[in-house]
Amino acid sequence: MLGFLLLFFGGEILVRGAVSLSLKLRISTLVIGMTVVSFATSAPELFVSLQAIFNNSSNIALGNTIGSNIANITLVLGVTAMICKVQIPKKISSFNYPFLLFSSLLLGFVLYFFNGITLFFGLLFIALLLLFTCFLILDSLKSDNKSSVNENEILDNGTSLGLTKSIFFLFFGVVMLKYGADLLVDSCQLIAKDLGISDRIIAVTVFSFGTSVPELATSVIAALKKENNLAIGNLVGSNIFNVFAVLGITACFKEINIDDAAILSFDYLFMISITLFLGLLIYGFSKKEISKKEGFILLIIYLSYICINIFNAAV
Repeated sequence: MLGFLLLFFGGEILVRGAVSLSLKLRISTLVIGMTVVSFATSAPELFVSLQAIFNNSSNIALGNTIGSNIANITLVLGVTAMICKVQIPKKISSFNYPFLLFSSLLLGFVLYFFNGITLFFGLLFIALLLLFTCFLILDSLKSDNKSSVNENEILDNGTSLGLTKSIFFLFFGVVMLKYGADLLVDSCQLIAKDLGISDRIIAVTVFSFGTSVPELATSVIAALKKENNLAIGNLVGSNIFNVFAVLGITACFKEINIDDAAILSFDYLFMISITLFLGLLIYGFSKKEISKKEGFILLIIYLSYICINIFNAAV
Protein backbone atom coordinates (compact mmCIF):
# COMPACT_ATOMS: atom_id res chain seq x y z
CA MET A 1 0.00 0.00 0.00
CA LEU A 2 2.80 2.43 0.88
CA GLY A 3 4.49 1.69 -2.45
CA PHE A 4 1.34 2.59 -4.39
CA LEU A 5 0.88 5.79 -2.37
CA LEU A 6 4.46 6.87 -3.06
CA LEU A 7 4.00 6.16 -6.74
CA PHE A 8 0.71 8.05 -6.96
CA PHE A 9 1.90 11.18 -5.18
CA GLY A 10 5.28 10.94 -6.89
CA GLY A 11 3.51 10.95 -10.25
CA GLU A 12 1.36 13.90 -9.20
CA ILE A 13 4.39 15.95 -8.12
CA LEU A 14 6.38 14.94 -11.21
CA VAL A 15 3.62 16.00 -13.60
CA ARG A 16 3.18 19.35 -11.86
CA GLY A 17 6.90 20.05 -11.93
CA ALA A 18 7.23 18.95 -15.56
CA VAL A 19 4.36 21.11 -16.83
CA SER A 20 5.65 24.13 -14.92
CA LEU A 21 9.19 23.55 -16.19
CA SER A 22 7.97 23.38 -19.78
CA LEU A 23 6.28 26.76 -19.29
CA LYS A 24 9.39 28.36 -17.77
CA LEU A 25 11.74 27.01 -20.46
CA ARG A 26 9.29 27.65 -23.30
CA ILE A 27 9.46 23.99 -24.30
CA SER A 28 6.32 21.99 -25.07
CA THR A 29 5.01 19.45 -22.57
CA LEU A 30 5.37 16.80 -25.29
CA VAL A 31 9.15 17.36 -25.33
CA ILE A 32 9.28 17.44 -21.51
CA GLY A 33 7.29 14.21 -21.45
CA MET A 34 9.53 12.60 -24.06
CA THR A 35 12.74 13.59 -22.25
CA VAL A 36 12.72 14.69 -18.61
CA VAL A 37 9.65 12.74 -17.46
CA SER A 38 10.51 9.68 -19.59
CA PHE A 39 13.99 9.45 -18.12
CA ALA A 40 12.61 10.00 -14.63
CA THR A 41 9.97 7.28 -14.90
CA SER A 42 12.53 4.94 -16.53
CA ALA A 43 14.84 5.33 -13.53
CA PRO A 44 13.38 2.26 -11.73
CA GLU A 45 14.07 0.10 -14.81
CA LEU A 46 17.64 1.38 -14.84
CA PHE A 47 18.16 0.65 -11.14
CA VAL A 48 16.72 -2.86 -11.50
CA SER A 49 18.74 -3.68 -14.64
CA LEU A 50 22.02 -2.42 -13.17
CA GLN A 51 21.49 -4.39 -9.98
CA ALA A 52 20.60 -7.46 -12.03
CA ILE A 53 23.70 -7.27 -14.27
CA PHE A 54 25.94 -6.82 -11.22
CA ASN A 55 24.33 -10.01 -9.89
CA ASN A 56 25.09 -11.76 -13.22
CA SER A 57 21.44 -11.98 -14.20
CA SER A 58 21.08 -10.92 -17.83
CA ASN A 59 17.61 -12.48 -17.81
CA ILE A 60 16.34 -9.86 -15.37
CA ALA A 61 18.18 -7.00 -17.10
CA LEU A 62 16.66 -7.86 -20.49
CA GLY A 63 13.36 -9.21 -19.27
CA ASN A 64 12.70 -6.16 -17.11
CA THR A 65 13.20 -3.80 -20.05
CA ILE A 66 11.23 -5.81 -22.61
CA GLY A 67 8.45 -6.56 -20.15
CA SER A 68 8.33 -2.91 -19.16
CA ASN A 69 7.88 -1.83 -22.78
CA ILE A 70 5.06 -4.33 -23.14
CA ALA A 71 3.42 -3.06 -19.96
CA ASN A 72 3.79 0.58 -21.01
CA ILE A 73 1.89 0.09 -24.27
CA THR A 74 -0.72 -2.40 -23.08
CA LEU A 75 -1.22 -1.74 -19.36
CA VAL A 76 -0.28 1.94 -19.04
CA LEU A 77 -1.82 3.18 -22.30
CA GLY A 78 -4.75 0.81 -21.88
CA VAL A 79 -5.69 1.99 -18.39
CA THR A 80 -5.03 5.64 -19.27
CA ALA A 81 -7.27 5.45 -22.36
CA MET A 82 -10.02 3.70 -20.38
CA ILE A 83 -10.04 6.58 -17.90
CA CYS A 84 -9.75 9.35 -20.48
CA LYS A 85 -9.40 9.21 -24.28
CA VAL A 86 -5.77 9.84 -25.21
CA GLN A 87 -5.26 12.31 -28.07
CA ILE A 88 -2.30 11.62 -30.38
CA PRO A 89 -0.25 14.79 -31.04
CA LYS A 90 1.06 15.28 -34.59
CA LYS A 91 4.68 14.99 -33.44
CA ILE A 92 4.00 11.49 -32.09
CA SER A 93 2.76 10.18 -35.44
CA SER A 94 5.26 12.08 -37.59
CA PHE A 95 8.50 11.38 -35.71
CA ASN A 96 8.34 9.99 -32.18
CA TYR A 97 6.47 6.76 -32.91
CA PRO A 98 8.65 5.96 -35.97
CA PHE A 99 11.71 6.43 -33.75
CA LEU A 100 10.16 4.13 -31.13
CA LEU A 101 9.64 1.49 -33.83
CA PHE A 102 13.23 1.98 -35.02
CA SER A 103 14.61 1.49 -31.49
CA SER A 104 12.53 -1.67 -31.02
CA LEU A 105 13.64 -3.16 -34.36
CA LEU A 106 17.28 -2.25 -33.70
CA LEU A 107 17.11 -4.04 -30.34
CA GLY A 108 15.79 -7.16 -32.04
CA PHE A 109 18.51 -6.99 -34.71
CA VAL A 110 21.25 -6.73 -32.07
CA LEU A 111 19.83 -9.52 -29.91
CA TYR A 112 19.27 -11.88 -32.86
CA PHE A 113 22.59 -11.44 -34.64
CA PHE A 114 24.86 -10.84 -31.63
CA ASN A 115 23.04 -12.83 -28.93
CA GLY A 116 23.25 -9.92 -26.52
CA ILE A 117 24.29 -6.29 -26.09
CA THR A 118 28.03 -5.57 -26.04
CA LEU A 119 29.82 -2.42 -24.91
CA PHE A 120 29.89 -1.17 -28.53
CA PHE A 121 26.14 -1.40 -28.89
CA GLY A 122 25.64 0.07 -25.42
CA LEU A 123 27.60 3.15 -26.50
CA LEU A 124 25.71 3.22 -29.82
CA PHE A 125 22.37 3.15 -27.98
CA ILE A 126 23.41 6.05 -25.75
CA ALA A 127 24.66 8.07 -28.76
CA LEU A 128 21.36 7.54 -30.59
CA LEU A 129 19.44 8.60 -27.49
CA LEU A 130 21.48 11.81 -27.18
CA LEU A 131 20.86 12.64 -30.86
CA PHE A 132 17.14 11.96 -30.42
CA THR A 133 16.94 14.16 -27.31
CA CYS A 134 18.87 17.02 -28.93
CA PHE A 135 16.65 16.88 -31.99
CA LEU A 136 13.49 17.08 -29.85
CA ILE A 137 14.74 20.08 -27.89
CA LEU A 138 16.05 21.98 -30.92
CA ASP A 139 12.90 21.28 -32.91
CA SER A 140 10.77 22.53 -30.03
CA LEU A 141 12.81 25.72 -29.65
CA LYS A 142 12.58 26.43 -33.39
CA SER A 143 8.84 25.87 -33.49
CA ASP A 144 6.59 28.89 -33.74
CA ASN A 145 4.23 27.29 -31.27
CA LYS A 146 6.79 26.74 -28.54
CA SER A 147 4.39 25.60 -25.88
CA SER A 148 1.37 23.38 -26.38
CA VAL A 149 0.11 24.45 -22.96
CA ASN A 150 -2.17 27.41 -22.46
CA GLU A 151 -0.27 29.61 -20.02
CA ASN A 152 -3.36 31.18 -18.48
CA GLU A 153 -4.93 27.78 -17.96
CA ILE A 154 -1.81 26.57 -16.14
CA LEU A 155 -1.78 29.64 -13.95
CA ASP A 156 -5.46 29.22 -13.18
CA ASN A 157 -4.88 25.62 -12.15
CA GLY A 158 -2.09 26.66 -9.82
CA THR A 159 0.42 24.57 -11.75
CA SER A 160 2.89 27.36 -12.48
CA LEU A 161 5.89 27.26 -10.16
CA GLY A 162 9.21 29.04 -9.99
CA LEU A 163 12.10 27.47 -11.88
CA THR A 164 13.85 26.26 -8.71
CA LYS A 165 10.61 24.88 -7.30
CA SER A 166 9.80 23.14 -10.60
CA ILE A 167 13.17 21.38 -10.57
CA PHE A 168 12.67 20.46 -6.91
CA PHE A 169 9.27 18.98 -7.71
CA LEU A 170 10.83 16.90 -10.51
CA PHE A 171 13.62 15.67 -8.24
CA PHE A 172 11.31 14.92 -5.31
CA GLY A 173 8.84 13.19 -7.65
CA VAL A 174 11.62 10.95 -8.98
CA VAL A 175 12.70 10.04 -5.44
CA MET A 176 9.13 9.10 -4.49
CA LEU A 177 8.72 7.06 -7.67
CA LYS A 178 12.01 5.27 -7.06
CA TYR A 179 11.23 4.24 -3.49
CA GLY A 180 7.61 3.46 -4.31
CA ALA A 181 8.74 1.15 -7.12
CA ASP A 182 11.34 -0.45 -4.83
CA LEU A 183 8.75 -1.26 -2.19
CA LEU A 184 6.35 -2.68 -4.74
CA VAL A 185 8.95 -4.76 -6.58
CA ASP A 186 10.53 -6.12 -3.39
CA SER A 187 7.16 -7.30 -2.12
CA CYS A 188 6.24 -8.91 -5.44
CA GLN A 189 9.69 -10.50 -5.77
CA LEU A 190 9.38 -12.23 -2.40
CA ILE A 191 6.00 -13.68 -3.38
CA ALA A 192 7.26 -14.80 -6.80
CA LYS A 193 10.37 -16.48 -5.41
CA ASP A 194 8.32 -18.30 -2.78
CA LEU A 195 6.32 -19.76 -5.67
CA GLY A 196 9.51 -20.93 -7.43
CA ILE A 197 9.13 -18.82 -10.58
CA SER A 198 12.16 -18.37 -12.91
CA ASP A 199 14.04 -15.07 -12.99
CA ARG A 200 12.95 -14.40 -16.60
CA ILE A 201 9.28 -14.70 -15.75
CA ILE A 202 9.80 -12.63 -12.59
CA ALA A 203 11.45 -9.96 -14.74
CA VAL A 204 8.84 -9.78 -17.52
CA THR A 205 5.90 -9.87 -15.12
CA VAL A 206 6.67 -8.78 -11.55
CA PHE A 207 9.59 -6.43 -12.19
CA SER A 208 8.18 -4.97 -15.38
CA PHE A 209 4.85 -4.29 -13.69
CA GLY A 210 6.47 -2.69 -10.68
CA THR A 211 8.82 -0.52 -12.71
CA SER A 212 5.99 0.50 -15.07
CA VAL A 213 3.77 1.77 -12.26
CA PRO A 214 5.57 5.16 -12.30
CA GLU A 215 4.64 5.53 -16.00
CA LEU A 216 1.10 4.43 -15.16
CA ALA A 217 0.76 6.92 -12.31
CA THR A 218 2.29 9.74 -14.36
CA SER A 219 0.27 9.11 -17.53
CA VAL A 220 -3.05 8.68 -15.72
CA ILE A 221 -2.54 11.85 -13.69
CA ALA A 222 -1.45 13.74 -16.81
CA ALA A 223 -4.53 12.53 -18.72
CA LEU A 224 -6.83 13.55 -15.86
CA LYS A 225 -5.24 17.00 -15.97
CA LYS A 226 -5.92 17.08 -19.75
CA GLU A 227 -2.16 17.06 -20.45
CA ASN A 228 -2.40 14.57 -23.34
CA ASN A 229 1.01 15.60 -24.69
CA LEU A 230 2.59 14.64 -21.39
CA ALA A 231 0.56 11.43 -21.05
CA ILE A 232 1.45 9.95 -24.46
CA GLY A 233 4.88 11.60 -24.59
CA ASN A 234 5.88 9.98 -21.31
CA LEU A 235 4.81 6.56 -22.54
CA VAL A 236 6.50 6.65 -25.97
CA GLY A 237 9.57 8.35 -24.53
CA SER A 238 9.87 5.79 -21.73
CA ASN A 239 9.95 2.90 -24.21
CA ILE A 240 12.70 4.62 -26.18
CA PHE A 241 14.62 5.38 -22.98
CA ASN A 242 14.20 1.78 -21.79
CA VAL A 243 15.98 0.48 -24.88
CA PHE A 244 18.61 3.15 -25.44
CA ALA A 245 19.24 4.44 -21.90
CA VAL A 246 18.51 1.48 -19.62
CA LEU A 247 20.06 -1.23 -21.80
CA GLY A 248 22.70 1.13 -23.19
CA ILE A 249 23.97 2.25 -19.79
CA THR A 250 23.73 -1.26 -18.34
CA ALA A 251 25.74 -2.74 -21.24
CA CYS A 252 28.47 -0.15 -20.63
CA PHE A 253 29.05 -1.69 -17.21
CA LYS A 254 28.79 -5.32 -18.29
CA GLU A 255 27.80 -7.17 -21.46
CA ILE A 256 24.18 -8.34 -21.49
CA ASN A 257 23.70 -11.88 -22.81
CA ILE A 258 20.64 -13.92 -23.70
CA ASP A 259 20.63 -16.68 -21.12
CA ASP A 260 17.05 -17.76 -21.80
CA ALA A 261 16.02 -18.16 -25.47
CA ALA A 262 12.39 -17.36 -24.60
CA ILE A 263 13.36 -13.71 -24.07
CA LEU A 264 13.97 -13.38 -27.81
CA SER A 265 11.60 -16.02 -29.20
CA PHE A 266 8.59 -15.00 -27.10
CA ASP A 267 8.98 -11.82 -25.03
CA TYR A 268 10.71 -9.71 -27.69
CA LEU A 269 8.34 -10.93 -30.42
CA PHE A 270 5.41 -9.99 -28.20
CA MET A 271 6.93 -6.55 -27.61
CA ILE A 272 7.47 -5.80 -31.31
CA SER A 273 3.98 -7.10 -32.11
CA ILE A 274 2.24 -4.75 -29.71
CA THR A 275 4.51 -1.89 -30.86
CA LEU A 276 3.24 -2.51 -34.40
CA PHE A 277 -0.31 -2.74 -33.05
CA LEU A 278 0.18 0.69 -31.45
CA GLY A 279 1.14 1.97 -34.89
CA LEU A 280 -2.11 0.54 -36.27
CA LEU A 281 -4.05 2.44 -33.62
CA ILE A 282 -2.17 5.66 -34.42
CA TYR A 283 -2.32 5.49 -38.23
CA GLY A 284 -4.96 2.90 -39.13
CA PHE A 285 -8.15 4.72 -38.22
CA SER A 286 -7.06 8.35 -38.79
CA LYS A 287 -8.85 9.64 -35.70
CA LYS A 288 -5.72 10.70 -33.80
CA GLU A 289 -6.82 9.25 -30.47
CA ILE A 290 -6.81 6.06 -28.42
CA SER A 291 -10.42 5.40 -27.42
CA LYS A 292 -11.69 3.77 -24.25
CA LYS A 293 -12.63 0.66 -26.24
CA GLU A 294 -9.11 0.40 -27.66
CA GLY A 295 -7.72 0.96 -24.17
CA PHE A 296 -9.76 -2.02 -22.97
CA ILE A 297 -8.36 -4.17 -25.80
CA LEU A 298 -4.82 -3.17 -24.84
CA LEU A 299 -5.48 -4.11 -21.21
CA ILE A 300 -6.83 -7.52 -22.28
CA ILE A 301 -3.67 -8.09 -24.32
CA TYR A 302 -1.54 -7.32 -21.26
CA LEU A 303 -3.53 -9.66 -19.03
CA SER A 304 -3.24 -12.39 -21.69
CA TYR A 305 0.52 -11.94 -21.79
CA ILE A 306 0.73 -12.25 -18.00
CA CYS A 307 -1.51 -15.34 -17.99
CA ILE A 308 0.60 -17.04 -20.67
CA ASN A 309 3.76 -16.48 -18.62
CA ILE A 310 2.11 -17.71 -15.43
CA PHE A 311 0.86 -20.82 -17.27
CA ASN A 312 4.37 -21.47 -18.66
CA ALA A 313 5.80 -21.10 -15.17
CA ALA A 314 3.33 -23.61 -13.79
CA VAL A 315 4.06 -26.23 -16.48
